[in-house]
This record gives sequence, structure tokens and C-alpha cells, in this order.
Amino acid sequence: MVHSRLTELFAENFTAYGELGASVSVWHDGREIVSLAGGFKDRQHEHAWTEETMVLFWSATKGLATACLLHACQEHDIELTTPVAAVWPEFGQAGKDRVTIAQLLSHQAGLAALATPTPVMDHEAVAAALAAAAPAWPLGEGHGYHPRTFGFLVDETLRRITQGRTLHDYWCMEFAEPLGLDVWIGLPPERVHEPASIFPTKTSPPQGDGFYTAFLTPASLTSRAFASPRGLHSVAAMNAPEVRAASFGAFGGVGTAHGLAKFYALLAEGGALEGRRWFEPRTLDWMTTTLTQGPDRVLLLETAFSAGFMRDPVDAAGRKLRTNFGPSLQAFGHPGAGGSHAFADPENRVSFAYVMNQMEPGVLPGPKALRLIDTLYATVAGEKR
Repeated sequence: MVHSRLTELFAENFTAYGELGASVSVWHDGREIVSLAGGFKDRQHEHAWTEETMVLFWSATKGLATACLLHACQEHDIELTTPVAAVWPEFGQAGKDRVTIAQLLSHQAGLAALATPTPVMDHEAVAAALAAAAPAWPLGEGHGYHPRTFGFLVDETLRRITQGRTLHDYWCMEFAEPLGLDVWIGLPPERVHEPASIFPTKTSPPQGDGFYTAFLTPASLTSRAFASPRGLHSVAAMNAPEVRAASFGAFGGVGTAHGLAKFYALLAEGGALEGRRWFEPRTLDWMTTTLTQGPDRVLLLETAFSAGFMRDPVDAAGRKLRTNFGPSLQAFGHPGAGGSHAFADPENRVSFAYVMNQMEPGVLPGPKALRLIDTLYATVAGEKR
């Protein structure tokens, strides 16, 4: 029943919602229960999209990068209350000596935008600029999404904890290879021509949207956050082979829906899958516990974050204000700009991933993924009754 209903909705994404190529994967109780793929890798409709098609999934990369840093903290007995400067001494400049790993991961550090035009392809230069930067707001006074700098902050902190292991290498060795995931933070050079190209949205954002107004205002924090580090500001630029081979922990992940959903199945299953444990219960608590909620200084809407993962914000009574991650209050994950999305629901032991190549407006999940999520849970609830 779940498969048939999702198959219908998935087909409608192409006929009614302008999808070009896409895949969706759903796992339950540690096994894949839905795997759908359709459409094309190109606008000329010459190359069919299959379940093995890889594509850029933008900020959904942040969940993978976060998992690497949390795993490293777990393995090295480092608490999230540890100041970042304790493992990365240079980071303590400009009043950042008290910023903790938890605050860094939950977008509270105030480093969403760099004042200096640092090239995005130069990790060392970006890390040095972030270490020297002063926060854009006082510590403890809210949060603001770090759309691009987040990956550099996580990668450099990981390197300091692990004596130089890069995010690319850590992800491959600790997660992708053991789990057999065709998901990459930096593709091998011999595979850079395999993914489908990503295409910019063909529709305009809603009129009067405060985020887009700020995004188009160069002096705003929102605009500066999405423009720094400098470079790779067009969608087309992300299709270049050298960019696909680079490791951008905030926005450069490439892979299949199957691989993304399988990774989140590991988290939905309490940190263990296929007879091996990756995460202890305390580390899973870091992922499911909201550390900050409120008006986002960059996205200009209500957001909530655990240690590196996005959560649905709740009202004073504990009811969800959005259901981007389904109905469970334990669910967490991360969307990507334009429509990609992935999350884990430990309460119901469900994971979900949707990837596509025709972007739509927005940085939060759109109707193409949300219709599938809503129907998934409605169908499962109906079957339980």
C-alpha cells in the first residue's frame, strides 16, 4: 500500500510539478521499502535517470558532515560543551574562545559570513579567515544559518580532533565504504562525469518573501552569508568536474537517494545497521535534542537545530510548527536547496531521502518531497489501525 501510493505521487511530480529527474528512497526497520526513480539526467531527455543516478544535493550534505564530527567527538571522548578553541587554538581569536562545539554545530557562532573575500576553493585560507573573524552577533543571542561556512568549520574542527583527517577521507572510510554508500563529499576524479547536472529554478520566488528580499540585498547578512566564501555562486558552476571533486561539507555532497536514505536508516535504527554499531545512545541524543530555536538571523523564519541537524520548530505546547521531518518529535535531518531532502525518524524507525536535478525556489523542502512524506506517514498510520 505504501509503495503503490508513493508511486502515484512520485509520478505526479513529473506531470504536475515540473520534475526533470528524481529518486526517492524510504527505509523502515533497517530495510528499504520504497525505491523509485524516473525522468532524465538532462534537459534534452537523452539520458534516463535510474536508481543509480547520483546528483548534487546541496545542504543535505550538512547532515553527513555533522555525523562525521559527532562520531569523531564520540571516539575521542570530547564533549559538545568543549570550546572549539580547545582543539583548534587559532579559533579563539576575536572573542570566540568560549564558543563550544555544540554552538558551532547549531549555527550560534555568528560566523555565517566572512568580511574578507576568501576563495571558496582554498580550504586553508577559509579556515584561517574563520579563525580570525569576529562573530556577527554576541554569543548566546540567537542563531543564524551558516549556509556555506558551516562545512569549513566542521571540516577544520574534525581535522584538529583527528590529527589531520579531512572530512572527505573521514566520510569515505568511516561511513560510505563500510555501508556501501554511493554518496560522496568530493567525488573521485575518475567519477566526476557520472552525476546528473543540476539545473536552476525556472520559477520566481513568492512576492514579498522576506528571505528573498534580503537575499537580493547585497549588504544584508542573508546575502553575505550565501556569498561567502567567494566563488561558486551559480548553479551551473557546481556542475564543473573540479567542483564535484572538491570537498564542501556544507553544500557539495553528491550521491543517490538510496545511499542517503541508507545512511539515515543507520541513525533511525539507533546508530547500528547490518550488525555494526557506529553511534552510542548519547551521541544519538546530540542529534535529536534541540539546542536552539527561534527567529533565524539568516533565513528570516523560525528554525530549530540540534547539534548540526535541522529540526522542526515547536510551539509553546510542544506541537510542531512544520512537519518537514514527519510527525515525530524525535525526527531530524537536513534539506538541500531546491528540493533535496533527507532525514531519520528514530521513533518510527523510518528514514527518507529525495534527490532531484530540477531545482525549485526555497531552501526548505518543497511540495515534491513533502507530499511523499505526508502520504508515507498517513499510509503507515492507516495500516497500523
